[in-house]
Order: sequence, then structure tokens, then C-alpha cells
Amino acid sequence: MAAFGKWLGAGLGFALAGPLGALLGLFIGSVLDTKTVNPNQNRRENPINRSGGRGDFMFSLIVLATSIMKADGHIMRSELDYVKEFLKQNFGLEATHEAMGMIKELSNREIPLNEVCSQIRYNMDIPSKTQLLYFLFGVAKADNNVCEKEIEALENISNMLGIGSSTFNSIKSMHYKDTESAYQILEISSTATNEEIKKAYRKMAMVNHPDKVSHLGEDVRQSAEEKFTKINAAYEQIKKQRNIN
Repeated sequence: MAAFGKWLGAGLGFALAGPLGALLGLFIGSVLDTKTVNPNQNRRENPINRSGGRGDFMFSLIVLATSIMKADGHIMRSELDYVKEFLKQNFGLEATHEAMGMIKELSNREIPLNEVCSQIRYNMDIPSKTQLLYFLFGVAKADNNVCEKEIEALENISNMLGIGSSTFNSIKSMHYKDTESAYQILEISSTATNEEIKKAYRKMAMVNHPDKVSHLGEDVRQSAEEKFTKINAAYEQIKKQRNIN
């Protein structure tokens, strides 16, 4: 089993306790001997930085990504290969090697999804949770065959993380294009006025600016930059369609 040095040295905080801590303890047992890992511990008993750290973000992603892959009842070898490549592109080779070991363990265990999402919801800030959901859509789409159960699982996770339906649809539209996608990315209706469109864009630009997740590492920030680019592209598309100055 891997040493998990990449993860332990990446700003683990809230993931050392609660349901995530219990799962993490499966991999690194002796390393956590000095920590108290209590699956029933809530956030009031464990006050920490609510924004979380890079390690918290990465481990949350691995747990939730495994849940998404298991959504249709089994994990295909092709899915693991795609996810491995996805992780390598976003987090590097060493972290990916460790992550795949975690996924292997998690694939044979019951993931307390509701409890895990509740822990993330109350200990991770909104920009980080939004970026986490963006990554999960990427994982679901990695094999170019997103089933209805995976979409339902993504929506369920989004709800449990406290992410609003408009934000969920915005991120979904960044991955699945249709005639309404540009408007949905900005979390507005195609019937919105030009002023409402400008206001929505300013709000999206502020909430989704890459600097909001810079504390999670440069690779996560670069992915946020990609998401930010899609927001700008949607706005430019609408401006061109409507001849907005």
C-alpha cells in the first residue's frame, strides 16, 4: 500500500475526523494513532478552518468519485483507467498512484455518503464545493457514457453538499451542451433582460474566480480557470446573440 505522503502533506484538516477520517483510517492506520477518529464526531466537536485544505479537497474528491463510479452497480476497468488519466492530468502521477489505492479499497466498502457529504458541506467553503462538483462531472463524463444513475448520483451529492439547483445546472451545462447551456451556465433563464444577464455574469465571475480556490493548489486553480473561461465564453455567446455592448 502506498505511503500516502502526498495526501498527508497536503493540508489535511477536517478529513482527519468524522466519517472521512474513519475512511482515511482504513489506509493509514498507524499514522493516525495520535488522532481521534470518531465517525460520530460533528463539526462543533471539531472546530477547524471551514475552507479546508488541499488534502481535504483531494480526499473528498476520491471518496465522492468512487461513489459516482459505483452508482450503476459496478466499477468497470475502463472507468478506472479514465479516472486514473483524469487524476494524473489534474493532480500528478504520484498523487494518482496513491489515489488509485484508495479507490480500490473504497470500491469494496460501503460509503456513508450522506454523512460524508454533511461533513464536507459544513467544513468546505462554497467555491471549493463548486469546484469539487465540477471535478465530479468530469469523472462521470470521463468514459463518454454518462448514465441516468450517474446524473442522479451527482444531483444527490450536490443537494447534500448544499449546492443550489441553479449552480448544479450551471456546472452540468459546462459539460453537456444544448441551446440553453449558455444561459444555464450563468444561472439565468433565456427570458432574462440584458441588465439581468450582466448582473448574473458579474455575480458568477466573483464567486467562481480562480483565486477563490488558490489555497487548494495550482492544479485545482488551473481547473477553476478552465471553468471561469467557460463562464466568460457563455457570456460572450449571449452578448453576441443579443448584440449587447
